[in-house]
Amino acid sequence: MLRLERISKIYPTGEILKNVTWELKPGDRIGLVGVNGAGKSTQLKIIAGELEPTAGEVIRPASLHIAYLNQEFDVVPSRTVREEFWTVFAEAHQTQQAQHQVQQQMETADPQTLEDLIHQLDRLQRQFEALDGYGLDARIEKILPEMGFDSEDGDRLVSAFSGGWQMRMCLGKILLQSPDILLLDEPTNHLDLETIEWLETYLKGLTTPMVIVSHDRAFMDRLCTKIVETERGVATTYLGNYSAYMQQKSETQSAQLSAFEHQQKEIEKQQTYVDRFRASATRSTQAKSREKQLDKIERIDAPIADVKTLKFQFPPAPRSGREVVIVEDMVKTYGDDVLFLGANLLLERGDRVAILGPNGSGKSTFLHMLMGTEPPDEGTIKLGDHNVIPGYFEQNQAEALDLSKTVITTIHDEVPDWTNQEVRTLLGRFLFSGETAYKQVKALSGGEKARLALAKMLLSPVNLLILDEPTNHLDIPAKEMLESALQDYEGAVVIVSHDRYFISQVATKIVEIKDGELILYRGDYQYYQDKLAETAAKAQQEKLAAEKAAKDEAKRAKKQAKRKQSKAKV
Repeated sequence: MLRLERISKIYPTGEILKNVTWELKPGDRIGLVGVNGAGKSTQLKIIAGELEPTAGEVIRPASLHIAYLNQEFDVVPSRTVREEFWTVFAEAHQTQQAQHQVQQQMETADPQTLEDLIHQLDRLQRQFEALDGYGLDARIEKILPEMGFDSEDGDRLVSAFSGGWQMRMCLGKILLQSPDILLLDEPTNHLDLETIEWLETYLKGLTTPMVIVSHDRAFMDRLCTKIVETERGVATTYLGNYSAYMQQKSETQSAQLSAFEHQQKEIEKQQTYVDRFRASATRSTQAKSREKQLDKIERIDAPIADVKTLKFQFPPAPRSGREVVIVEDMVKTYGDDVLFLGANLLLERGDRVAILGPNGSGKSTFLHMLMGTEPPDEGTIKLGDHNVIPGYFEQNQAEALDLSKTVITTIHDEVPDWTNQEVRTLLGRFLFSGETAYKQVKALSGGEKARLALAKMLLSPVNLLILDEPTNHLDIPAKEMLESALQDYEGAVVIVSHDRYFISQVATKIVEIKDGELILYRGDYQYYQDKLAETAAKAQQEKLAAEKAAKDEAKRAKKQAKRKQSKAKV
């Protein structure tokens, strides 16, 4: 169906792809993985035809229709949802718009002009029919409910919908094009958990082959049938989902290391013999023979060492009291929206808590109130009385960092008594080495800003970490290092994150924001999911029991009515 054959891509800054070869077959859902800058999005753009490779080729049928859902949602806020879907069919949409304009002109036209407009409208209607305009209209009406919209939503403005719903619009527009291949670049960015799960279910129901770039490991676990890893410009294909890839990669590296070490020992043994007896009168012939054999050996490469990534741990802090966060009868509203209504919660020393809820439920607001930057309307939310020292990681790093500073001055200004070498050592642990330490913050990528903000957090020991979407812009190796650091952290942690894999690795308790309350689950993310499944199953059983009871009651009533009719006849 589609094959990348020995693709390379060279930019002025260096070669990003060296020898990338893999193929997409019918039914495949391929996940592209690799550190930031490994060339994942570059491969998508080469497949989509937006970039030309420096060498190699993309082998594909000429008629293959590829659709590309990138990280930026291509919607116009001032259009209605239905109008946004119509833009997929440009010519038919223009013809439809022209019809509407002619119909408006006909309302006020004089007789002579009216006759001309009638002919014009007739021509446009025939053109619209030739473009299957009425069939396209039916397709749009069909895709609306598939994407979760009802008929009334079609007339609402795009601007009235959240980013998650706008993503659904973009996906719907792509599917209306009936693509042969779907390219998805970070499709779960900025989506809440409910929308991510909807997207997973929807994509799994499609037969369209797809290539996915995502840092959401749970998303790839549930969707992908293959993983293509790009490391140092070279691609390797693994069968299965993300977890299978991790296991296979570990086993492959172990086997390769064992074979490499075994071969090195044998080479060393033979080389020692050659060096010892090369000049021997009796054994020089054997030595030369072994030397020729050594030259012919196909050498096993040492496994590529783990890609360089950040390494850190949070600094130790003074021990706090048992109670770290206390929420009592808290109320918070925004206009007619009630976020919290008499909410209560107690978090203790050592808790690692993930705050869950859909977008707009008040997760970030809760963190702001916890930090004291926003007050509740009623009740209280406060930190424990004994020695609680909070540290706050903001979701939007552009707001948290001074964009006019350089990377090194950002750290130096926080710890003016540190030597230049001490600052450079810290920055090196966060992959800011060489000239990158002198880059201005405004020139950093999202991932670099996230790393710099994490580095700043190390400067002041805290015993309560408050993290708002800490994995945004981090690649998978960086997420894994953050997970490891949080698992070893002895203080309390409050996290808001849409990254389910990250939550499952870090959180020991879950707090769900629901109906204005803070509902505490005293277990990890799997425990929380199990409890939700139990509740859903119980609700379904109760619904079925109620339906059965209603049917039984209806049958009894019908029988009684028949008996009464029979008695009346007698």
